[in-house]
Amino acid sequence: MLRIAARAEVSSLQENLLRVAAVCIALVASGLIMALIGYNPLEVFGKILAGSLGTAYRFRETVNKAIPLSVLSLGTAIAFRMKFWNIGQEGQFYLGAYGAAMIAFAFPNLPSPLLLPLMVLAGLVFGGLWALIPALLKIRFSTNETLVTLMLNYIAIKWISFLQYAMWKDPQALGFPKIAPFSPNAVLPSFLGIHIGWLITFVLTALLYLLLKRTKLGYEIDVIGESEATARYAGMSVFRITVTAIVLSGGLCGLAGMMQASAVERSLSDQLSGGLGFTSVIVAWLSRLEPSAILIVAFLFSLLIQGGNFLQSSLRIPASISQVLQGIIIFFVLGSEFFIRYRLVWGNRKGES
Repeated sequence: MLRIAARAEVSSLQENLLRVAAVCIALVASGLIMALIGYNPLEVFGKILAGSLGTAYRFRETVNKAIPLSVLSLGTAIAFRMKFWNIGQEGQFYLGAYGAAMIAFAFPNLPSPLLLPLMVLAGLVFGGLWALIPALLKIRFSTNETLVTLMLNYIAIKWISFLQYAMWKDPQALGFPKIAPFSPNAVLPSFLGIHIGWLITFVLTALLYLLLKRTKLGYEIDVIGESEATARYAGMSVFRITVTAIVLSGGLCGLAGMMQASAVERSLSDQLSGGLGFTSVIVAWLSRLEPSAILIVAFLFSLLIQGGNFLQSSLRIPASISQVLQGIIIFFVLGSEFFIRYRLVWGNRKGES
């Protein structure tokens, strides 16, 4: 009889080998599927790499996608380590961008060294406060944070749509539902040809690693994630730690929105994220909530996103094929997580064959 049994402790090397094998199998499976629907797998993979890394412009576009995806995933990791299932990254992203836009439009002539820090602060505050709503509801009424954060996404996006079509509609846009662009002072500067958000992302990753691995708050977050009862028994303030962690989680998502609005779009739009908030959940989970791994996984997913867009123009293949590849990779990598923890055995509990 086939049954599932817990596996003995697996070394880090074995875990990593299993994950690499899962990715390799996923690529083979993707190739087979593409061959079945009439595409040359080698050509498709080649075009994905060419479309994401082939020129300086394409590489820059890939990094531009990796920056908000990485910061969103860092914010997701904080909440998930505490077993607070924050699925509200999109809403926190848009509220952070909205807060930054308010500052940009209120003080368009303020010098950049003053205006940009204010926009960063607004992005952090608005994203953090939007995440605080489901945190307080869970603490006070034991609501399901997954549902609340998910519903708040739609409220945030519709609010931006309302601004775009009504209150903030640009009168010079010839009737198009468009918000006016930011002043040059409100645009993040570039460094080495890419906006400075990539440096901010590296700094945030290092700071978050230190926070989670070297500080009391990081330890408390992990303890609450393992057992809230244990945290209370140890004298930890679950309310204070939860609020702090979730505000920080939402604040990072809001900061990602600020950087996207300032450096890439240079305005505010209800199409600002392109679904990166939902993708960040996958990136954080596949990275096992480790900040350093998030940078790598986010960049690889950005390769697929940017390369998928290039497929549409080069081979006339729908850009959604990259989403198919993402789904297959996720399926196999999550499958590998199962086999890291469990094994399939034949036999009964007394004697296994």
